[in-house]
Formats: sequence, C-alpha cells, structure tokens
Amino acid sequence: MSAPVREGRAADGLRPLAIEVGGHPHAEGAARVVWGRTEVLATVSASPTLPPHLRGRGYRGGWLTAEYAMLPRATRERTARERGSVRGRTQEIQRFLGRALRATVDLTAFPNTTLTVDCDVVRADGGTRCAALLAAYAALHEHADRRVFAGALDAWPLRHELAAVSVGLVDGEPRLDLDYEEDAAAEVDLAVVATADGRVVEVHGGAEGEPVDAEAYVQLIALGIAGVARVLAAARPAWARPVPSGAPR
Repeated sequence: MSAPVREGRAADGLRPLAIEVGGHPHAEGAARVVWGRTEVLATVSASPTLPPHLRGRGYRGGWLTAEYAMLPRATRERTARERGSVRGRTQEIQRFLGRALRATVDLTAFPNTTLTVDCDVVRADGGTRCAALLAAYAALHEHADRRVFAGALDAWPLRHELAAVSVGLVDGEPRLDLDYEEDAAAEVDLAVVATADGRVVEVHGGAEGEPVDAEAYVQLIALGIAGVARVLAAARPAWARPVPSGAPR
C-alpha cells in the first residue's frame, strides 16, 4: 500500500495553522485553533474551589483539570455524544491534556481555585489532541493576561510555552504533523509534547504493529521537538497581542 499523499507538503512540513485568542463573552479565557482540517475550541473556567482530594490538607495552591469532547459531526460519520460516562479514548486524552497543562501552570498562583479547560473538537482530521493542547495553552495564556492586567497576579504564572505535534512512520518514512489518512496508515504514531526551548514534557503513543528500533524512535522525537518549535513560532503572534480593554476576568 502506497503512503498517503501530503497535498504538496514535505515529510517535515506542517499543515496550515490559524489561531484566534479571546472573543468569548463568558469564559475566563478562550482560543480557537484551525490546524489543517482539524478545528478545536478551548475555554477556561475558574471556580473558587478545590477538588476533594486537595481539601482540608493545608494545600494553598490551585488545581487544573481538562475535559475533551468530540462534537457529533466532527467526524465523517456522526459520533454519539458521551452521556453519563466517557469512552476510554476520551479519558486518555483528558489525562494527557491535564498532565501537560499542570506541568506548565504555576498552580500556587491560583490559590483555592480550580481551572477547568474544556476542549471541544468541531472538526477532526488527525492531530486532535495536539490541536486541543495548543488551543488550551492559548486560552490559559489569555486568562493569565487578564489576571495580570487586573492586578490579581504579580508574576506570570505560565512556566513555559507549550505545544504538541504528531510524528509517525508512514511506509518507513518519518513524517511530521499527520493528518487522518496518514495516522491510519502509520506504523508508529506519537504525539510529542515539548516546550519552546526543546524540553520534552511527554511522548504519547507507540508502534501500531512491529516494534520500532531505538534509533528511529529517537529520530521521531527529535522531529517532533523541532516541529513544536515551529508550531509555537507560528502561534505566538496570536497570544502576544495586548489584552483588550474592558472588564478583566
């Protein structure tokens, strides 16, 4: 089976990326990411409470949790809404998002507060967890901007810029930023989470069939780290704009 066509992209090429920060009338932070044909909306809600496992223990910081959902027609065929309980894949992605974001946010800056980051996939064509993480980071950046602008925070609460990008082996070729067709055909599929200065937060995924040798695995991670730096360079202007006027949240 031949490798899926990349629509003119090189093996290390990124899909087109557009990001809008803010503009949500109710959320404490929001961002919309369109990455190729994948589209994700993320919002931040701040609640003056802590989860049960942190209450009454003298803990003085805050907490962050993430939720992820695929809208019914985000996919080619309708996906039923998850009511009552969520599927295993959804839980996996929510934990992935929460771990990465908690590694980024200084939670001591948000005492007795839970930050809930909701990521909703409007349209899916591969890399939804990577697009969700980028949207979530951008939404948190807006929330942090607003808190600093309002004088509620004395120091910047995000330790580093953060993003993720998918990498994989498709017909033995290392590729960056897989779309749906490539993801389905990949022998190895990873999501690399890293900072702008090249530090790895998490590598998520693995071989789909035969094991991959260590050298190829390390090459994929290096490709992902370089890809994250390019994603952040493309996205940074969207959250580098000044906080708009109006009542800070």
